[in-house]
Amino acid sequence: MSDAASIADYRRALTTPGATGPVIAALFGRLPIAMVGISLLLYTQHQTGSFATAGLVSGAALIGVAMGSVAQGRIVDRFGPTRPLLVFSTVFAALAALEVTAIELRAPVPVLVGCALALGLSQPQVGSASRALWHRLLPAGPVRTAAYSYEAISMEVFFILGPGLAGLFVTAPWPGTGLVIGAATQFLGSVAFAMTRTVRAWGSRETAPAQSGGVLGAFARPAMRTVALAAFGFGLVVGFIEVAVPASATAAGHPGVGGLLLSLWSVSSVLFGVLYGMRPWPRPIYLRLPVLLGGFALLSALLAIPTSLLGLGMAMVLVGTLITPQSTTHSLAVEAAAPPGAAAEAFGWVITSVTLGLAIGQSVSGGLVESAGPRAAFLWASAAGVSIALMVWLLRHTVSGRPPARRRTSSAVSSTAIASTEPVSSTPGPRADPDTPDADPSASAARSG
Repeated sequence: MSDAASIADYRRALTTPGATGPVIAALFGRLPIAMVGISLLLYTQHQTGSFATAGLVSGAALIGVAMGSVAQGRIVDRFGPTRPLLVFSTVFAALAALEVTAIELRAPVPVLVGCALALGLSQPQVGSASRALWHRLLPAGPVRTAAYSYEAISMEVFFILGPGLAGLFVTAPWPGTGLVIGAATQFLGSVAFAMTRTVRAWGSRETAPAQSGGVLGAFARPAMRTVALAAFGFGLVVGFIEVAVPASATAAGHPGVGGLLLSLWSVSSVLFGVLYGMRPWPRPIYLRLPVLLGGFALLSALLAIPTSLLGLGMAMVLVGTLITPQSTTHSLAVEAAAPPGAAAEAFGWVITSVTLGLAIGQSVSGGLVESAGPRAAFLWASAAGVSIALMVWLLRHTVSGRPPARRRTSSAVSSTAIASTEPVSSTPGPRADPDTPDADPSASAARSG
């Protein structure tokens, strides 16, 4: 079964009975995701005058998200999304108010970082619940693939609007406007998503027991760890760039343009993401993970070349083409890697990995920007991404289900020795190419649902 998705498949996914309410509510619950993070970064930098401090604060918030997403995913798998989302949304709103108060009072950096960590920890994970919901509403196949692609594309739309709005609001009479509006919108959208009929029907009695993996849960599976590594590399590259681009705009004397520049790569991501979904390449998921990450990292090096904001904007458009294809591939890979009954937790591990990469990337990039300039941060982003793509390539067998080459060779030698003592058939069997699409076990996993 092909994982290519047509326009008709998108329409069938979004018009599935029971999907309309959660889809609309999730739009509001996830719209401020990029807006809150960038607003916190720009707001902190505006009040403290330091990109290094701002990077630490926004990085702490992302680490909180990384820590909270898996825990929330496990709770959702156990009890359903409604009660957890209502509780976390309420706590998130209170902590957002606390963070704003700390920034306004010029609290010490450890206090700002601690509040940001708690804020990220409580951020309601509508994204993982929404993606896991498609697993329940749709059978495996192109329509479900289209639903996952929609999730990735809609996130890019949010990343188009979020940074642009953050850059606009930071120039308002009060620079904390973007953070407050973003947090309020996320709170209302999360509550609305949790209260839809379809989501409330997702109860603990319907949830299949997940395979035990101890404390690690779904992460105990080697395939899940490889997917998470690819997602981490993706987040790391993005984290470097999300600090270096606003720093470039500030150095050029146009600080409000930084958010708009970040929005540009999401425009090309959405447009190319739809086209890529119709003819994905490479076809096997286990090859797609390292190839897309490596290509994205190599393109990121182009951001170090331009000497003007116009040139930087053009480079951002080019780099953005490989964002949505990676997000969609991560969701498809989870289909093969996640244990039964742990869909929300598995998507939580992907979110954890991406946000952990963002946090580290932003924190390191903030220091690089102040010590060596934005160009150095762009080059470090590329080098780090390529290195992790190589690691994912070496671990690709965990997702494909095939042993590594050395083990295959050893097995082949043993088979030859055994066969030498038996009669040899004169009719050779078919020989499968391990890198053909048909050899991708994720397709078999998708067929089995």
